[in-house]
Amino acid sequence: MPDLLKTDVSFTSRQELLDLQDKPPDEDVGVDSQSHSPNGSVPRSPSSLGADVSAHSAVSTGATSFKGQFCEPDPAQCGHSVMEQDSELLCGWGSLRPKALQVFNTPGWVLFFLSMGSFLQGMVIVGFVSSSLTSLERRFGLSSSQTGLIVSSYDIASCVGLPFVSYFGGNGHKPRWLGWGMIIMGLGSFIFALPHFTTPPYQVTAPEKSLLCLANSTDFSQNKPADGLSNYYYVFVLGQLLHGLGTAPLFTLAFTFLDENVKATNAPVFMGVFYTAMTLSPAIGMMIGGFFLNIYTDITLNTDMTPQSPLWVGAWWIGFLLAGTICFPVGFAIMSYPRKLPGSQETTATCEAPQDKEKSHTTASDPETLLHLCLNPTFIFLCLAIAPSAALISALSAFMIKFLESQFRLSSGKAATIFGIIMVPTLGGGTFIGSYFVKRFKLQVRGMIQFCIGCTLIGLFLTFVFFIHCPTVSMAGVNVPYTSGQMDGRVLDLRPYNSLQQLHSSSLDDRLTAQCNSNCSCDKQKFSPVCGADDVMYFSPCYAGCSSINTTAGGEVFSGCSCVVANVSSGREGLAVAGQCEGSCSSKAAVFLSVFTLAVLLHSFCYIPPITATLRCVTESQKSFALGIQWILVRTLGSIPAPIVFGALMDQACLLRPNEDQGSCFLYENSKMSYFTLVSCAMFRVLGSLFYILALVFHQRSARPQLQQNSEHTQEGATVKQQQTRM
Repeated sequence: MPDLLKTDVSFTSRQELLDLQDKPPDEDVGVDSQSHSPNGSVPRSPSSLGADVSAHSAVSTGATSFKGQFCEPDPAQCGHSVMEQDSELLCGWGSLRPKALQVFNTPGWVLFFLSMGSFLQGMVIVGFVSSSLTSLERRFGLSSSQTGLIVSSYDIASCVGLPFVSYFGGNGHKPRWLGWGMIIMGLGSFIFALPHFTTPPYQVTAPEKSLLCLANSTDFSQNKPADGLSNYYYVFVLGQLLHGLGTAPLFTLAFTFLDENVKATNAPVFMGVFYTAMTLSPAIGMMIGGFFLNIYTDITLNTDMTPQSPLWVGAWWIGFLLAGTICFPVGFAIMSYPRKLPGSQETTATCEAPQDKEKSHTTASDPETLLHLCLNPTFIFLCLAIAPSAALISALSAFMIKFLESQFRLSSGKAATIFGIIMVPTLGGGTFIGSYFVKRFKLQVRGMIQFCIGCTLIGLFLTFVFFIHCPTVSMAGVNVPYTSGQMDGRVLDLRPYNSLQQLHSSSLDDRLTAQCNSNCSCDKQKFSPVCGADDVMYFSPCYAGCSSINTTAGGEVFSGCSCVVANVSSGREGLAVAGQCEGSCSSKAAVFLSVFTLAVLLHSFCYIPPITATLRCVTESQKSFALGIQWILVRTLGSIPAPIVFGALMDQACLLRPNEDQGSCFLYENSKMSYFTLVSCAMFRVLGSLFYILALVFHQRSARPQLQQNSEHTQEGATVKQQQTRM
């Protein structure tokens, strides 16, 4: 036995080390606690496995040091055996580490709580924020450019916070950073919902009853809901900044913490589940947000309006309160985990020697790490390839609901629900399928990049689905002039302008005013569209010249509308109904939604592969910092500018605003909206494909010298073996 202990033992296989470490503590019966000799005075039981097992147990407990690949029994380096677990490996907060809590101290439960955090992040940031943008524009008088900046402020804060999180959190206590981040995110959700409680009630009476022709002009000031509220825009920005700071650790520390505590073969599945929760949650958030939008914003008040009314504001704030409340217990749960989970030593083949460990830590914190990453072309082009993908998702998530509202004339709640139904199976299923594909076919960096290239190119062709668009509704004085017609045998000339060009060059008040409504004293702040019998939409019953209203089972019908010119034989002259004119675009809508769903599914395939490829193309000590740098580049080049630019393009497609160039848009030109969306999406797809191809090219170039070197070593080893055989 002494000869065995003096032998220079080197374990070349990972399984041998794991077999030794997995020995139960009750087998270590051959070591005398006083002499530290395997031949101690303690009598052996019949079940003793003998001196060899005792020696192996000594290795497992760290009682004996070996030369070679083993290091000194430092818990920070080699981990603990079952007998050596101490408070550093237990769940808890400070000195409070109850035994009952340790059942949650496993990678599976860590994955659960981290997935809860990523789920809340996606549900709030993408789901609730995106579904509430239209309501915020109506309630607080914001433009699409302003709401686009609200969306981007989240990524701005993440971009600022990521360097600190990656640098300090990467070498610090990762669960604590993650837990405090969730608490900060919850605080941001409360602040985002704060304007609802600090503003006067949204008391807008049913406009159909107050906007008849010759209505009392003293009532005009009652229904200006957004007056003086646009400054709350800064409160929403502050809430989003806290959201961004709080969720910054999720994009770096969560991935690396999972990667450090699970086996390498299971890491893609764990990351796939984590990222699936992050990508599935926006769709669920949109569905929940759509449900809340069907509830009037002031739930204690009664209103005559319906969700189909253009002045309707739903209860957008409820989701933020619920999510903010859940963030706190989730944050405290994550914060309770130790730096390393019990058994995390099984995720590496061997322990690092003390000097190697020191060098690894120095490298991870060395400023030269950034230079090494910048000189890694595969890493750089992977970052540049992910940026257009993130830009596409960020822009569409922010404005796709508005797109569906305008194109298919849906309410905000219904559009959010439809968009959520599309995103649930596509994002969730696609992300999981992509991660499973990597594991099933054991794709390396090259295979992952090729997979992303194929999906991106197919997605480029599917982008042309945005050629499909519904015609813009005809609205008198906005995109069509008041027309001449015949009513009760009298020829009416209601057109004050000779051309649409002259119409667009005039002020809104001049455009909406015609001979038929010049004496009605209409208020242009009260947008309440009605559809005339001539299939033309009017700004309000007043601007349609309507003088009376009748309530029927099918809705409110206005009569005596002097601007509505219809054929006398139809019996509908001078009639209008509340709401926008319905279009016959259902067949186009079905085709559009089907192809769009397929495009989103393909896009979601490429969520996990590029992140996994990033972790595989950098060294172990650079992983946290590399992911931090990657998310900074992705946000700076993609997620931050995309909603702002896309919002500005949406503003360019606007045809009608209450205050000319300010406030929310009442009517969009559908063809322009589709054209801008098509160009933007195609550009993002082309850039993504190009950068993936460049990443593949440089990865293959960098792999050739390594392959040649390995081949030379293999040949040298074979030559030496042959010479030894001959001898």
